[in-house]
Amino acid sequence: MRKVFPLLLLLLSFSLHAEEHQLNHNGLIINANLEAASDNWKNGTVVLMTHGTLAHNRMEIMATLQEMFKDRGISSLAINLSLGLSKRTGMYDCAVPHTHKHTDALDEIGLWLGWLKQQGVKSVVLLGHSRGGNQTAWFAAERDDAAITKVVLVAPQVWSEEKNSKGYQKSYNKPLAPVLAKAKKLVDAGKGDTMLKPVDFIYCPQSSASASAFVAYYQPDMRMNTPSLLKQISKPVLVFAGSEDTVVKGLEEKMATPSERNNISFEVIDGADHFFLDLYAEELADMAEEFITGE
Repeated sequence: MRKVFPLLLLLLSFSLHAEEHQLNHNGLIINANLEAASDNWKNGTVVLMTHGTLAHNRMEIMATLQEMFKDRGISSLAINLSLGLSKRTGMYDCAVPHTHKHTDALDEIGLWLGWLKQQGVKSVVLLGHSRGGNQTAWFAAERDDAAITKVVLVAPQVWSEEKNSKGYQKSYNKPLAPVLAKAKKLVDAGKGDTMLKPVDFIYCPQSSASASAFVAYYQPDMRMNTPSLLKQISKPVLVFAGSEDTVVKGLEEKMATPSERNNISFEVIDGADHFFLDLYAEELADMAEEFITGE
């Protein structure tokens, strides 16, 4: 019994500080994982974390960062974007029709920010990874809030119209333009709920997606390019890139001009790929801690 007791204490300690919370949003139940660094977490800074494309809040980079932040005395709330589904968990199943939009995330980030404020939290650091980094920057640029103190962007999405078209062609061996034109025509005619099927969509070949969803993810919009948003953010921003990132390419080049602004910091972690695994996560967490706490 003595051998088991320390383990029970550890599990009890973990359960006291890890909690799942849910909110109702447009008829859906959305969820988030809170990792509280202490019992009085509401009195400190909380990191509000958003995951990447079709992913989830318990994927390795998110779970690892939450644990590392907790070890450093920083509480965090990792949200799980609904992507149009209630109580969604795990990676998005490509067999499920897509009706979600890129900008849906902004509303959900706002809901969880509001929830944190209702708990009495007065200092929130926004953090986003990959596409979630773009959505986080978009929120900070267009929906700033007094409770937001800083912004951390981890390998945030970059975009250009040419890259968008070439990427679709390379992935699916077909041009993007005709599919996008068809989707836009339906949206303009008030038929955005019409399902395109089969259609190649994001990471899902031969899937199905509403015309509105397709337009939302593929129409030209420079706000999809995270560095383009940074000039609109007044709060301190820390952007991370991995030197071996093959998913978000060209971030270092695109950050050259934004990083000249006084409120923008840019760090390249040598050897890290898109997901900053193992020791690279430690390095990222150390630098993020210094930025968040100012120590």
